[in-house]
Amino acid sequence: MIRSIEFRAMSTTVLLAAEGEGAIPGMYAAKSFIDGCEQRFSRFLPASELSDLNRSAGEWIQVSPDLMDLLQLSLNYYRQTNGIFDPSILTDLKRIGYDRTIDEIRLTGADASASQPVPPLPFEEIRLDPANCRVRLPRGMQIDLGGIAKAWIVEKAAQLLHQYVDVCGVSAGGDILFIGSPLDGTDWDVYLEDPRSPTQTLAQLHIPSGAVATSSIMKRSWIQGQKVRHHLIDPRTGEPARTGWLSVTVIALSILDAEVYAKAILIGGEQGLPPLLQAGPPLTWIAVDAVGNISGSSGCKEYMYEYAAEPS
Repeated sequence: MIRSIEFRAMSTTVLLAAEGEGAIPGMYAAKSFIDGCEQRFSRFLPASELSDLNRSAGEWIQVSPDLMDLLQLSLNYYRQTNGIFDPSILTDLKRIGYDRTIDEIRLTGADASASQPVPPLPFEEIRLDPANCRVRLPRGMQIDLGGIAKAWIVEKAAQLLHQYVDVCGVSAGGDILFIGSPLDGTDWDVYLEDPRSPTQTLAQLHIPSGAVATSSIMKRSWIQGQKVRHHLIDPRTGEPARTGWLSVTVIALSILDAEVYAKAILIGGEQGLPPLLQAGPPLTWIAVDAVGNISGSSGCKEYMYEYAAEPS
């Protein structure tokens, strides 16, 4: 029997599922790990390690091996996506009103004014000294590890839970990693949400094992003055991405690959697909447009039980 627990962390709902005798202690060990990571990597907590790094811009600072790992991964993905994935957009996120958690913004609203974007500092100007676990951000740069940190935490939490059981899954705000298949021989079910109406399902996916990540311009959105804003900044403009899709879901072996490429494909849009897919890892993608039509890569139908529109 698959057991599960659900809780709130990282401004989203986290679901842990496991099958086996060690399910309960394993899930609570994973929960403790996730809670601890949020304290270390959240940009919203002044005492977090990430906040310390942002305050130290211009100076070398000692960081933990875990934060060094996240920064090295981020730099690799920045180069792999030709800068579409870029953690150094925190100044722009704050400028458009995302200066507090999305839960707080929904309660009290966003700052109504926004200045013009300023030319960004290239993320590759960050300096990493892995041998000594030291980092120097260029003066004026601030980073938000948001999505990639969430995916990293999901991966590590699933690996921790897997030490207790053979079959498990971890889901956090659109990032899902499954290890093993349910013992009854079925696949894991994942529902492709209609980004226009989160209570509605467009398709049911069956995933034998591996990772699924969904990025959407609808989930974390707010009003700033008279403008609708969302959290997916296009690094090329410094503004929320203008894209013909509302959401992109990626199925891959790695949750880090799935998370990064769901975001990069959504921001880059259909025109940006060829260079992204050519340089990236093997993956399957599914996109939903403004009227609910589904499109995707050639293999996406293999993961669908049913779908509302024929994937193109």
